[in-house]
Amino acid sequence: MSGHSKWATTKHKKAAIDAKRGKMFAKLIKNIEVAARTGGGDPAGNPTLYDAIQKAKKSSVPNDNIDRAVKRGSGAETGGADYQTITYEGYGPSGVAMLIECLTDNKNRAAMEVRTAMSRNGGSLADPGSVSFLFHRKGVVIVPADQEGKTVSEDDVLEATLEAGADECNDLGEAFEVVSEATDLVSVRTALQAAGIDYDSAEASFVPDNKIELDKDGAAKFFRLFDALEDLDDVQNIFANFDVSDEIMEELEDA
Repeated sequence: MSGHSKWATTKHKKAAIDAKRGKMFAKLIKNIEVAARTGGGDPAGNPTLYDAIQKAKKSSVPNDNIDRAVKRGSGAETGGADYQTITYEGYGPSGVAMLIECLTDNKNRAAMEVRTAMSRNGGSLADPGSVSFLFHRKGVVIVPADQEGKTVSEDDVLEATLEAGADECNDLGEAFEVVSEATDLVSVRTALQAAGIDYDSAEASFVPDNKIELDKDGAAKFFRLFDALEDLDDVQNIFANFDVSDEIMEELEDA
């Protein structure tokens, strides 16, 4: 999820303990399987697989499930599906631009389900290329401020990552978001590890050039659409150019 990062990190925490945990696990497992199929089953030589495994471990996916996904993807074990990546473009309530990444073994099913979720929740699909130009592919690393008893500061994070290619570091409250060129993602993540700084996730994301500020009503409608899309098994990632103030976020969380 890219957009209002503080909201995204809150959602990530809640997802680890709520009823959707099984669905989240399935999506993380699928990521691992596809990464292993694309770049091989050795995390040391496949940074995408390494990061997919790390993210799954951070979300408490059992090691047995992770190992089996690697084996299925690399061909060491049978049973892997032939997943394809498809990105749908569209607009949500208040004109929010959206990129919806799917990993699916059935393109027709994915297209129908995404279209239905969009139309039922105030969104609409758009032609390929009509939305994607509003985003750029970036490397995004989320670093928790609380590191097992010690606290890292923005200066600590910047000091560790600037020479490795970090472009900016955003304070999200309980975490920092380090943004770099997608090609510098691995070197930024490696620099954090070398400095003894832990991270929650490291992945290539679509970051919007500009954001649309949503009021309470607009935010509520957008989050309803986001939840409907996130609930689909084929939907892997959703990127959107929205922003919501902390005050409105608190009002919505209390509602």
